Amino acid sequence: MTALSWCLYCMIQAIALLVAANGAPVLINKALGKRWTWPVDNKLEWSDGRRLFGNTKTWRGLCSAIFCTTLVAFLSGIEPLTGLLFGVLTMAGDLLASFIKRRMGCNESSRARGLDTVPESLLPIFLLKEPLALSLIDIIVIVALFFLIEELISPVLYRLHIRKRPY
Repeated sequence: MTALSWCLYCMIQAIALLVAANGAPVLINKALGKRWTWPVDNKLEWSDGRRLFGNTKTWRGLCSAIFCTTLVAFLSGIEPLTGLLFGVLTMAGDLLASFIKRRMGCNESSRARGLDTVPESLLPIFLLKEPLALSLIDIIVIVALFFLIEELISPVLYRLHIRKRPY
């Protein structure tokens, strides 16, 4: 596959993995409420006096994202190890975005268009492009589609009382 060709099936698989990784923490939060919500940063602060990630980045959410991504990968015919790595990289991108937002002075769960979706989608699909059979065009389309999915679906999930904010 060349960098300029594209694979619709591969893109659908990657988007399914992104949705699983990002949806699992939201659903587990809805199901369990405040139970087992240990912050990933253990309430540590950076030199600027702000938390590393904040209370909304929890081990429960991280583990549920990795587990669900691995399961979706297995069910869609992708190697489970690739699914596990995809979940880890998606959450690493999410934590990176959260870290940057804290440094910018943004509150927890505040909106930062682009920063909320690009790192968590670009990191796994770029680093796992070969096992997922993705081209450069696929990667660009996936990041754009994931951004649009988040923009369009989040308000609906908010109205259904699944998300706490409309973004």
